[in-house]
Amino acid sequence: MTRFVRLMSMLVLLAPVAVADEPVCLVFCAPGYPGNTAEAQPTMDHFASGLNSATGWKPGTLTAVYHESGSAGVERLSSSDAAVAIVSLPFYLKHRDELALEPLLAAVATDGGEGTWSLVAAKGKLSGPGDLAGWTVTGLPAYLPALVRGPVLSGWGELPENMTIQFTSRALSALRKASRGETVAVLLDVPQIEALSSLPFGESLEVVHTSGPLPGSVLCSVGGRLPEARQVELVNALLAMGKAPEGTQLLESIRLERFEKVNLEKINRIVEAMD
Repeated sequence: MTRFVRLMSMLVLLAPVAVADEPVCLVFCAPGYPGNTAEAQPTMDHFASGLNSATGWKPGTLTAVYHESGSAGVERLSSSDAAVAIVSLPFYLKHRDELALEPLLAAVATDGGEGTWSLVAAKGKLSGPGDLAGWTVTGLPAYLPALVRGPVLSGWGELPENMTIQFTSRALSALRKASRGETVAVLLDVPQIEALSSLPFGESLEVVHTSGPLPGSVLCSVGGRLPEARQVELVNALLAMGKAPEGTQLLESIRLERFEKVNLEKINRIVEAMD
């Protein structure tokens, strides 16, 4: 498996580097989040058009596409024209080596700043991490189980080996199971936690642990395919985007508030915490 990952990394790195004015694709991938490629395409086209203008590139130089599944995202990012990506933290951590992803900026969602993940279960069912023995922990971070066992839940204490970590985008279904007292605990982000009390069965659930703040999404270069000069133009345009009304509206169309410098030290600590 390690040999395969190394081989894939070499193939990505050997992919042609985009030259000036050659079309490049910005790939969005957030496994488990709402929407699909077809539904998102008008928004992607609108954002790409605005970003072309902001960078001063010729119309059509940059295109954009969204993929809701990890496998589709990996496949698209393996193409030679996929030079930039905006991906969720679990996707980045899982595929950073095979796709040669290099973080350039942090993408800050409209709910603001870094986010936390909260573990929710039926009231009175979990008093400590040891109680998770035989349980299933599910949610979007479970796209990468090591992230759950590491930065998301390790601050709670030692986790049992026989805890199952299962990825799902169907948080509501999982919460219903938890509310019935099943051995299921669900990881929710901040907006989901804020909506928890509005559920008909919300009173039967409780938060048993909340992680420290973690990055949401990151803008990455892919395989070194984008020439440095164009990369600088892209980064500068994105950093400036939230400072003008038209840029703010463009960001809001993809549910972002702004782009900011990425905290590489923090990302490195997250990687270390998964080892």
